[in-house]
Amino acid sequence: MDHLSDGGLTDTPQGVGRGGRQLNHVPVLLKEAIDFLGVKRGGTYIDATVGLGGHSYEIAKRLGAPGHLIGLDKDPAALEIAREKLARGKLAGDDWPEITLLNRSFAEIAKGHKAGTVDGILADIGLSSLQLDDAARGFSFQADGPLDMRMDPRGERTAEQVVNHLDERQLADVIYEFGEERRSRRIARAICRSRPIRSTAHLAEVISAAARPMNRGHDKHDRRIHPATLTFQALRIFVNRELDDLQALLEAAPRILKPGGRVVVISFHSLEDRIVKDAFRESGIKDKYFRVLTRKPVTASEEESDRNPRARSAKLRAAERL
Repeated sequence: MDHLSDGGLTDTPQGVGRGGRQLNHVPVLLKEAIDFLGVKRGGTYIDATVGLGGHSYEIAKRLGAPGHLIGLDKDPAALEIAREKLARGKLAGDDWPEITLLNRSFAEIAKGHKAGTVDGILADIGLSSLQLDDAARGFSFQADGPLDMRMDPRGERTAEQVVNHLDERQLADVIYEFGEERRSRRIARAICRSRPIRSTAHLAEVISAAARPMNRGHDKHDRRIHPATLTFQALRIFVNRELDDLQALLEAAPRILKPGGRVVVISFHSLEDRIVKDAFRESGIKDKYFRVLTRKPVTASEEESDRNPRARSAKLRAAERL
């Protein structure tokens, strides 16, 4: 556990790594997330996916010295950058909250919190630029790298193990369930025939060759995205157990939130958004825990999407504890 008695960051959302290395990180739906969170001065808030600290900084500015911000992230590299950013907050003044940063999955959000003690929870469920831009992490097929894809390097399972050791049927099921890839069986068959696969470039090449015939059809979506996109998404979600973690967060949220406390979730694909929508609806109708604040998901403006292409697929949903 790290308690930061001083610190924060500059007014730029850019992350700064060791040695002053700039990271091209722009928090998605920043204004909308902070507005729906409704940060109260002196409250206790959890940024369940602190990432490079962009959302956390805006929360901290509004909390002031009486407040407490708790940031969680399973990626120690991202947490270190957020720590450095938030540690400079007091340079702008003394009105800065207590900050606790934890190298922990958001699935463990309830750990250490009694019922009804948190004023708000924010979760930005997506990859950061730090992860995508580092070829050694294996998240992207844009540059060649090892097939890792672990957000937490202590994780037991890598993408290479999944790709090379699951049988064809299991692999096809993973690609279909977590990537919603209609060509899952064809892709799984091609992967199994090409084993061993050791790099992101090799995997992307195998997938592209297997998927190419359908890309000549009339499906505009297929032609718009790289044929490996959905398979890489599926592998990443499976390796990091992302949907299980999201379910755990949503189950814990109503227990630890105070009455009137809010939970805001930003997701980047339909699987996540569906889980959030259903959880809010069920908790609101069946259990009477939540009042849904977003009948439809909030999406990025055209201006933000042009400025930050990552924002185009973002969907924000929010709910308030009854």
